[in-house]
Amino acid sequence: MSMRITLGQFIATDSPIHRLDPRTKVCAALVAMVSVFFIHTPAQLVLGFAFVLAAVALARVPAHRLLESIVPLVAVIALLSLFNLLLTNTGDVLATLGPLSITDDGVRAAVLYSLRLVIGVLAGMLLLLTTTPAQLTDAFDALLAPLARLGLHAHELAMVFSLMLRFIPTLANEASTLADAQTARGGALGEGSPIKRVRAVVPLVVALLASSLHHANDLSRALDARCYEGGAERSHWHPLRMRRSDWAALALTVAYIAALIALR
Repeated sequence: MSMRITLGQFIATDSPIHRLDPRTKVCAALVAMVSVFFIHTPAQLVLGFAFVLAAVALARVPAHRLLESIVPLVAVIALLSLFNLLLTNTGDVLATLGPLSITDDGVRAAVLYSLRLVIGVLAGMLLLLTTTPAQLTDAFDALLAPLARLGLHAHELAMVFSLMLRFIPTLANEASTLADAQTARGGALGEGSPIKRVRAVVPLVVALLASSLHHANDLSRALDARCYEGGAERSHWHPLRMRRSDWAALALTVAYIAALIALR
């Protein structure tokens, strides 16, 4: 059973995107992901793809690695697109499939809404593939630091987010190993009736949960051994500094949002 998950796996490449400050990349990616919900016209859709594909080209990330990252999410988006196509009843009827009808509004929703979500997925994956978990932690820590005055544990939240990204590939590999071991013992997950398949998954989930608790226990001991204390002031080996390229990237992001508003 193959479970190749690239989420959270940094690709080391010397590119303009990699050299940006992580705070810049986080802000630009969040803006790009939120902006997809304001795309309602084909012109805005073209602009959104142009913006995110230009960033992909500058990042010099291998195309196959990026595609491997987005394929599972694109499959979900395709399913949502099918629902929009078959369940939208407004507009002129183009075709009829039994009790279901395909309308021009349904086609428009299926195409527009699915493609604009692809823009957000590409922006999020590009952020994860060009930024290390440690850099993401520092970026979120710095961006959430002003909220610490309101009682929010910014550093702890950023650290939990970083650990989540770090352990996603680890748990995926362990799940693949457990599934292969179960198949070797005659408990194939993809054979038999649906009820039999669900029962075959239960031991896998239990073993994976036990492994997760084991990792959590080892991590807590490692933090205790290093005298980790939540909320303590810490210095950084590589302090974050904004450069001209970062301000230029933020300016381009603002220009992108202004262009979206103008096209609407």
